[in-house]
Amino acid sequence: MKPYLALFVGVLAVSFAAVFIRLAEAPPLAIAAYRMAIAAALLLPFTSLKTVRSLAQLSRRDLLLVVLSGMFLALHFWLWITSLSYTSIASSVVLVTAHPVFVVIVSYFLWGERLSKAVFGGIGIAFMGVVLINYSGLILDSQALLGNLLALAAGLVMGAYLITGRQLRARIDFVSYLTAIYAVAAIALLIAVAISGTSLFGYSV
Repeated sequence: MKPYLALFVGVLAVSFAAVFIRLAEAPPLAIAAYRMAIAAALLLPFTSLKTVRSLAQLSRRDLLLVVLSGMFLALHFWLWITSLSYTSIASSVVLVTAHPVFVVIVSYFLWGERLSKAVFGGIGIAFMGVVLINYSGLILDSQALLGNLLALAAGLVMGAYLITGRQLRARIDFVSYLTAIYAVAAIALLIAVAISGTSLFGYSV
């Protein structure tokens, strides 16, 4: 029962994410920085020692992949959250959730993976389901075009994040991996906040 409860809470949280982002007063970069910083802060007190030990056992190449993965995650959230300022929630969600298709295509061409028809069928059905659920909210006017392109780019970057992480999963445990990339993403976004002059304060509770 616990795994199903965790899955339910996770799906519920993801489902409300775009709505809360749209309602927030803070600019997209600040929201992305807060999101990653809070996630890292929640994990670090419990997993920092284990994460340091796991990272110490990785090669320099793998450490670079960890940093790259964190950068991809930071870019993904920045692009996706920004897209919600220009296009509808439905359009943004439809396009950003296309990343499994990108992963399958890249995996096929880079590693020659032969996936079954059932996998392709499952991806197709899931994506069509997202489109059908959100169809009434899809918009294609001139202002929304930028938002749609940003959401699509965010989906591509998420695919890159998943592919990069896949190279590391055999050499680092999942919790340590998440802690490390959340920390990298948070640092990258906070640096971007500082460089851009974006404020992290002055918004309502």
